[in-house]
Parts: sequence; C-alpha cells; structure tokens
Amino acid sequence: MPELPHNEEAFTIVDRIYEAAFAAELWPQTLEAISALTRSAGGAIFVVSDHSPLRALGNAHLQPMLDAIMAEGNWNLSQSVQRVFSTQPASFVRMDDLMTGEEIERDPVDASARRFGVTSPAFAPIPMPSGELVLLAFPRWLKGEKHDQIAIDLLNGLRPHFARAGLVAGRLGLERARTAVSVLSEIGLPAAVMSGSGRVLTANGLMEDMADVFVALAHGGMALADEPANTLFQQAIAHNQDNRVVRSIPVPGTKGRPALIVHLLPLRRAAYDIFSGADILVAATAVSISTTVPSPNILSGLFDLTPAEARLAIELAAGRSVQQAAVEIGIAVKSARIYLDRIFRKTGTNRQSQLMALLKSAAVPVRSAAVSSGVAR
Repeated sequence: MPELPHNEEAFTIVDRIYEAAFAAELWPQTLEAISALTRSAGGAIFVVSDHSPLRALGNAHLQPMLDAIMAEGNWNLSQSVQRVFSTQPASFVRMDDLMTGEEIERDPVDASARRFGVTSPAFAPIPMPSGELVLLAFPRWLKGEKHDQIAIDLLNGLRPHFARAGLVAGRLGLERARTAVSVLSEIGLPAAVMSGSGRVLTANGLMEDMADVFVALAHGGMALADEPANTLFQQAIAHNQDNRVVRSIPVPGTKGRPALIVHLLPLRRAAYDIFSGADILVAATAVSISTTVPSPNILSGLFDLTPAEARLAIELAAGRSVQQAAVEIGIAVKSARIYLDRIFRKTGTNRQSQLMALLKSAAVPVRSAAVSSGVAR
C-alpha cells in the first residue's frame, strides 16, 4: 500500500480512522488530527449514494461551512466537484493542480468556502465496490500555502484505510454502530467479527451462505477456500496490529460467482468496545464482471496499490507487455518489473495472465453525472 511516513502520530491516526468508521461522532476529532498533521484548514468526508441524499461530516471548524454549502444547494453546480469526479484521480490531488485560479474563483462551492477562510482542498474520491462513493477533502487556509508533497504523501498513505472505513461509514450513514449485531445486519455485506487469534465470534447470514468462499476451521477458525487469497488472509489476521499489512484481498471469481474482495477492518478503541472485545471485522464485496479496464482509483482502493502501481496495472490490463507499459507511463523497465512483483504480492496472483483476468473483473460501473454531483436518483 502507499506507505505512511515514519511518524508515530500518523500510525495513531490510522487506528482513529477505523474507530470512527463505527463511532461516527469521532470523525470530527479524527479529521482535525489529520488536518493538524498535514497543515490543512480542516477535513471533511462525504458519502454519495444512489439511495440516499448526500451526507457530510467535518471537523468543528468546517462543519458550519459544510452545512452552508448543503443549504445553498451549490453542490450540483460546482465545477471543482465535477472535475474531481470526471478525472477520477487514483490518489489525493490539489484542486490548484486541476483548475486555474480563475476557475476556482468562479466556483460556487469555493466561494462559500472562502467565506469561512478556506479554499482549494486536497481531494480524493474513493468509489466503494458496494456502490457508494466516499469523497475526502482537506482544504487549505485562504491565505496559506498549497499542500506540499509531504502532506500529499501522508494523505495517500492514509487513503487505503479511509477506503476500508468507508465501506462501513457509507452503509451505516455516518451514524454510530451500537452493537455487533446491528452492524452485521445493517452493513448489507457478508460480514463476520473475529478475535485476534482468528476465531469467528459471530457472522451474518450472508457470510454463512458463502461456504464456497469461507471455510470453517477447527476451534472456530476461518479460512478462504482460494489458497493464494487465504495466504494473504491468514497473514492479515496474524499481523492485525500492524497498520502496514495488506487488508484488502482479492478472491478470483468462479462460473457461478463474481470475483470478490475480502476486507479486514481492525477494531480499535471505541470500535473494540462496540464489538465486545472483538479484534477484526471481515467483510466481502463483489466486483462486477466486465471486459473494460478498471480505473486506477478503483485498483488503489481495492488492492492497496500505490498510484504508480495502479497505472502499471491499468496498462497491463489493457493488454500491453511490461516493456510497453513501462514506456507508456514513462518509467524504466526494471522499475516496472519491481512494481509488478509488488502487484503480484498485493493481489495474490503470480502470473500476468492471472493478474489481467482479476483486474478486468474489478471494473466498477461509471456513476452518472447526476449521482456524482450528489443528486440521489
């Protein structure tokens, strides 16, 4: 995954992100901590869904601005929002790099933001395999400097954790999960909670019906039927306390079932209490079968690929050789082979043909302009 800088505070924030996924009232403090670390003016998380109105939470300084933007109804008219959705970046980007100063000046959302002393956020849209879209925004102060590369790198290091937390936040509507039972019933995904040793404490009916994917072991354990995927799965369980372990694991599809991504969310702090001492939530999301090539941000979110690895994967999925892909994205062939080895490890594959089949199964339908702009159908 994109690596966090060697910063103890950043690793503490990872725990707080997973905690806030289940205790939504903690998002403001979590976003505030990230803002302080990246010298942002604040932070906001939006959830866009076909089935419910746009929802947004921010830190204390930004929440009045978010409320004003929602009340004014300018979201649909914002060129900045449309630009982010149309470009679909695979990492955090500065709005200053996507739009000219004049375009930003005319943007109604930025005009509202400037009244609160902020402007030009670093943005990252993260499409969820389950259909929602999570949008992260960290604006800068109106009279402050642009986000520097250190801040962008730190945000990109947090992005995969936001992606997994977004699976829960999107389904629970940015509300607090009260019990393990409520989460497993409301999340709408096959899910289970496990102890740190890998023992299943409880699972919902959707997961219990997937005996071809999840295999019961002695003493209450669980494994994945697919051997390469299970290797990554067991590693993620064993190293649950390490915030650098890969926690999104692809499971190849079969004739009767689409490809899946199995996500492991560590239960930390308040989330640990909500789940009565459980350590891990396991959730599975299906990805639609398609002959199209997935976007880089889908790959980054699903498989924890870095932006560079995602770009290479896209070129390979389009049928190019490693040499051709290296030329296309402007890197040395030696670097491309290093990236490919990392992609193999993260996706549980070991051959390029196997990788291409998996990547093509990970394409997610493109959202309509209306939904992308926050209008529920």
